Amino acid sequence: MAGRFAPRPTRTTMRGGDVVVPPAVPSPASPRPVAGLRRSWALPWPLDLGLVLGPLRRGPADPTFRTTPDGSVWRASRTPVGPGTLRVWVRGGVAEAEAWGPGAEWLLEKLPEMLGALDDPDAFEPRHRLLAMVRHRRPGLRLTRTGLVLESLIPSVLEQKVTTDEAYRAWRLLVRKFGEVAPGPVAGRMWVMPEPRTWALIPSWEWHRAGVDDKRASAILRAVRVAARLEQGVGMAPAEARARLEVVPGVGVWTSAETVQRSHGAADAVTVGDLHLPGIVGFALAGDRGADDAVMLSLLEPYAGQGQRHRAVRLVLLSGRVPGRRAPRMRRGDIGRL
Repeated sequence: MAGRFAPRPTRTTMRGGDVVVPPAVPSPASPRPVAGLRRSWALPWPLDLGLVLGPLRRGPADPTFRTTPDGSVWRASRTPVGPGTLRVWVRGGVAEAEAWGPGAEWLLEKLPEMLGALDDPDAFEPRHRLLAMVRHRRPGLRLTRTGLVLESLIPSVLEQKVTTDEAYRAWRLLVRKFGEVAPGPVAGRMWVMPEPRTWALIPSWEWHRAGVDDKRASAILRAVRVAARLEQGVGMAPAEARARLEVVPGVGVWTSAETVQRSHGAADAVTVGDLHLPGIVGFALAGDRGADDAVMLSLLEPYAGQGQRHRAVRLVLLSGRVPGRRAPRMRRGDIGRL
């Protein structure tokens, strides 16, 4: 399917009664407008677009993600049917979306899931006053589900054992050099990440030029060789999908958790093995700035039965209650172990 969509004479009704509006037929004398398929979805609950989609952004210069002053969020993704660009904005309790490229219809079909339709915030029962307060103040927080595994796995591998700045730089350089320009009106400003075969053919010196060591590069190369199997994990429960991911050498519990949090909207996939996260959670919930993984998991235990430990961590991070700085500060996920 070409990057542009041919105009259709009638509207197309999608599941749930939402309507994809095709572009108008241009007059022969005028240039073809850069218009995509559109969908409007009435939101059944409050939505903070930045909070929901923020975890998908890999740094301020992520070539696959951008925000604009009008409040829109733009994403360039490699869907199962090809590359696509999605623009989303919220107006008057309605999520509006426009999409371009071969993956446009797929992205619009998955819009509710991406905005948290499959999430269940009511399953979370706060056992800490701090978390109850944050939840009250942030009613628009929901957990996104992209339905795309590799899109979250590869940047998570890049974030293993390095600072976020190093990982973001590697992602930016590799996507811009080996990806393809995103379809739609953002040409030259956004890119779609490379397809699995292209990742597999990146020369060793290009990985080194991007600052990626052999261990992380090898993990990515192994993952893309079984990309189809990993993507099938979207139809599995998060725990089963994590087990499948961890079969790939170089993908451990830290990386699998970071992946399914985004691909599956996994509310209980807590990140274990992070250098800073245990201290942040320990300080916020118990005043223990020296907490390790065991202490963190103990503090989160009340939410394990609810299947909500990841949501509890998100609320901790949104609380702003963090230990005082003792060294140059790095953000969550700066250093991860396998």
